[in-house]
Order: sequence, then C-alpha cells, then structure tokens
Amino acid sequence: MIHSRRQILTLAGAVALTGCATADENLPPIPPPPPQAPPPPKPPSAESHLNKLMTDFFNENLRESPELATSLGLDKGKLADEAGKLSDASIEGVDRRKKLNADQLRRLKAVNRKALTGMAAVNYDSILFDLQSTADADARFVYGRQGAGAPYVLSQITGVWQDAPDFMATQHRIESKEDCDAYLSRLEAIGRVMDQEIERVRRDVGLGVVPPDFAIKGCLSGMKGLRVPAAKSTLVSALAERAKAKGIDGDWTARASAAYEAKVLPALDRQIALMEELRGKAKHDAGVWRLPDGEAYYAQSLANATTTRLSPAEVHQMGVDVTRELHARAEVLFNQLGFTRGGIGQRYQALYRSKKGVYPNTDAGKARIIADLNKEVARIRARLPEQFGTLPKADVEIRRIPATTEQGASTHYEAPSLDGSRPGIYWLNLRDTAESPYWFLPTTTFHEAIPGHHMQIAMQREADLPMLRRVQGFGAYAEGWALYSEQVVQEMGLYQGEPLNELGYIHDALLRSARLVTDTGLHSLKWSREKAIAEMRNIEGDPEPLAAQEIERYSVWPGQACSYMVGKLTILRLREKARAALGDRYDPRKFHDAILLSGSMPLTALESVIDNYIAATRA
Repeated sequence: MIHSRRQILTLAGAVALTGCATADENLPPIPPPPPQAPPPPKPPSAESHLNKLMTDFFNENLRESPELATSLGLDKGKLADEAGKLSDASIEGVDRRKKLNADQLRRLKAVNRKALTGMAAVNYDSILFDLQSTADADARFVYGRQGAGAPYVLSQITGVWQDAPDFMATQHRIESKEDCDAYLSRLEAIGRVMDQEIERVRRDVGLGVVPPDFAIKGCLSGMKGLRVPAAKSTLVSALAERAKAKGIDGDWTARASAAYEAKVLPALDRQIALMEELRGKAKHDAGVWRLPDGEAYYAQSLANATTTRLSPAEVHQMGVDVTRELHARAEVLFNQLGFTRGGIGQRYQALYRSKKGVYPNTDAGKARIIADLNKEVARIRARLPEQFGTLPKADVEIRRIPATTEQGASTHYEAPSLDGSRPGIYWLNLRDTAESPYWFLPTTTFHEAIPGHHMQIAMQREADLPMLRRVQGFGAYAEGWALYSEQVVQEMGLYQGEPLNELGYIHDALLRSARLVTDTGLHSLKWSREKAIAEMRNIEGDPEPLAAQEIERYSVWPGQACSYMVGKLTILRLREKARAALGDRYDPRKFHDAILLSGSMPLTALESVIDNYIAATRA
C-alpha cells in the first residue's frame, strides 16, 4: 500500500513517541491539561433585573419620603428613624430627588423591555411612564413642585400647612413613648419645612411665578385658621389625647405646646407675611398659560394626569359630548319630579334651593349624615360579590374634615396602612350642609369608599405585586376607577325607583364632564375664573361658593380634574372590548379583578392588562 507523505509523517511520529517511552520509562509523566475555567454565569433575566430595580427604587423612595414610610406603616425596625422626619422641601432637596429620578430612569432603561411579557411588561411600562414624565418636566420647568401639575409651592390646597394637621392626627402612629418623641420631632420639623417652602416660593417669584390673587386669599384664610393658640391646636391635641388614651406617661400637652409655639407658629407667621407680600404682585388670571412656558406646562400637566396624548382641544370636546348625553337623562328625571323650567344647570340650582335632602347645619345634623352614609356602605358591601370576585381586607371609616381645614380642603380618601393597623379613611367636607344635600352624598360615598377608591387602593396594597407597584398611583386610573364604580352601582339598580338619588349620581358625573370643559377652558382657552364658574354652574348647577372652590382648585392643580372622566371612559371602552371578544365567557367579577389586582397604572398599560385577560380567558 502506498501512503501519502502526510500519512507517513504521522505514522513516523507515532513510532518515535512509542520508542521513546519504551527506552526511558523514568521520564516524568506528561502533565494533564489545565482545568478549564467555569463558564461565566448567565446574565440575569430581564424580569429578575427589573424585580431587583423595583426593590431598589422602593427603598430609595422611602428614604426620600418619611411620610410615605409612615403612611405604609413601615417606619419601624430599620426605618424607625424615619418616624420623626419630614421630607426635605428645600431647593437642594428637590434637586436631589430630580437627580434620583433621572438615575432611576437610566437604570430602568438598561432592562431589556423586549424580553418582558405579562405583568412584568406592565410593571416596566408603569414605572417607565412615571419616571419619564417626571424627567421630561424636570428638564423643562424649574418652578412649583417637582414635575408638572402643581405650579405653586403654596396655595389654598398646597403646602405643609395644609398637609400636616391630618397627617399628624391620623397617620403618625402613637403606640409608645418612642412614637410620642417622634411626633415631637416631626412637629418641630414642620417649622423647618415651612421655611424651606418660603425659600422656594421666593425663587419662583423671581421667575415670574405667583399664584392668582384668589388662591393667595384662600391660602391666607386657611393659614390664619390654622394659627390658633396651642390649647386649641389639633397639632397639639392630636398627640396629647392619643398618648393619654394609650396610657403613655409624660406631659405631652406641655411638650407639644412648647414645640408648636417655638417652631411652628413663628414659621407660620413668616409664611403668612410672605403671602401678604405677594398679594400686591398677584394677578387675577386663573390659567397657567400666563406662567413661563405656560402652554407647554399645561400640555405636560394634562398628559401626566390623563396618562394619554389627548390634546386640550380633544379633552374639551369630550367634556361637551359627555355633558350632552348626561343632560338628556337628567331631563327625564327632573320632569318626573316636576322641575321643568330652565336648563339642566338651572334645575339643579332649583333643586338646591328646594332644600330637599338638606340636614341641619349643626354638629348633630352632620353626625347624622355620617351615620346614614355608613348605612349606604353596609348596603353596597352586601352586594359587592355580584360584581367583584376579590374584596379588600382593610376596613374603611367615614370622618368629617376638621373645622380648622375644611374651608379649603376637599372631600377625599386616605389609604390604609400596609399592615392593616390603620383603616382607609373617607374624609367628608361638611362645612355647610346646604352645600351637601343628601341626594348626591351616596354617590360620593360609593366613589370615595366602596366600590371606589377604598376598594381599588386597599386591594392594590394587598395584591401580589412588587412593593413599588403596590404604592404607585396614577390619577387617570384611580379617579377613573372611582368614577366608573359610580356607574357600576347605578347599573346594579341601587337607584331604581329613586329619581332624586339618580339625579345625584348624574350630578356627580356632570361634575366630572364639567371639569373637562372648565379645566381646559382655564388653562388652554384662557377663560377667567368667573367664566369658568358660570360654565360649571350651567353644566351641573352647584351653588356658587362650591363651584368657586372647584374652579379655584383647578387653577392651582392643572390637568388633574381631567383624569376622572378620561379614566372612566377608557375603562368603559375596555369593558365593551372584553364583552365583544368573550361573549358568554365575559364575567364582570373576573374583569374587575383583572383591573384591581394589577395595581394602578397608566391607561396605555391598562389596555395591555385587558388584552392579557381576554387572551387568558380564551385559552
């Protein structure tokens, strides 16, 4: 056999090696090849990367907001030192939070969004919207509170003077001496925060940002109402009375009075003096269009509030269209009750003047209102399983807004703590019962308590979600749900045979369609405060003081008022989408669970949630 040269060389090499081994067996053995390095660890999945970031973001945010830690009931253990603090409201503090927001956005964008599906994708999109919209506003606007939507540091509804009394009385825990000491630290910190707010107001004034004259007037009225002797201050009694009830030894009245008089009153006097000074610089124009880059500020505020790309013109027309539909039903009901003269707004005004459903304007009359509303809560609670598969564990209480802050404060809801130690609270403004006839209060209660805000927020906090998502909030989702829940109650027949109460339901829906019209009117169409009040009353007929309070609120909180109806209409559209796709397999309980157990989110993300629900049900 003839071998190729390559074959010969190979064979010769083999023989030579064999011969060497035979000739000298004392040669050292050939060392084994070095061990191979272990393969590098696989990079974390996109979902685990996101989960770690959400935990990091949550902890970072807690450190920046001691009030959030307290609200959630987490200001203990490693976070116990947060119980005696308030957020840093200085210019430097705001700048630090802007940098933190930008850094969190950078870290989030490092996650591979394309690799995420299901709830992980919803979580990502919700956090991205929040961080990106805040970063966009931070990059463009210096004045006001961080982001867009609150252009004035101090107004009739903004500032620590407005927030602190309720927070200290209802959210700061009093169970031990340490809790009382932390309360005193926070009480002293109120004065520091007030001075930090003054610093920011003066900076904004230098930029040409001054609240409208009526907002300053309302702010001064509220501040002066808060400025009472220590013996009459809720900031003092909220500690002293609760410490006594818990049997905690110490002269807490004296210590709280000393802190209040030494720190809070002097700082409050300085804020009052500042607002008095600004009166001479204030204009009566109500809209933010007059502020630096005001048109863009409103567009950003509207986008943040509605979590959509709707333009002011589109939102305004939406309000006009919804108002027309609601007026048609109200016409039928008013005719049944014998109110046949004038437009719908005028008939609601006549209904107010008739004093139907008005309780005595006394403490006893107001207590009776709350007692009767608790009966409404019990009535709807018994029927919730018809429409809802999962129910909240946390309870809800109805309380009257304290007289010291009721002139500027609106009816609102306060969430429960995570551990269930503090219930949800529905705060009702009853400064004048003539402004709150009973015929619309059941609907307001369904909105604020169940199946509205309390059900949504309590279930979000109890849901199997990352902690960051359990506490995240988007106005169009939250307010949209609460307004949608009013319609669910109506569809369940709770107003059947009660045209007066159904008119109350329609009135509250008209309030939200009027908000679309008047908010855009103020900030985009340059309406005056007076024109907006008149339009509001033409649509839903509130007494002028109540309508004025609403319009003045929209003036200093641009865009927020539009979140309600935009959110509701989106949920209704998604419900029809699910019904059409699923037919007989559509179950309202599962549809509502899909929304509520997924947590608050932008409306764009809610679309994905319902698509996932439809796909899972079909499968």
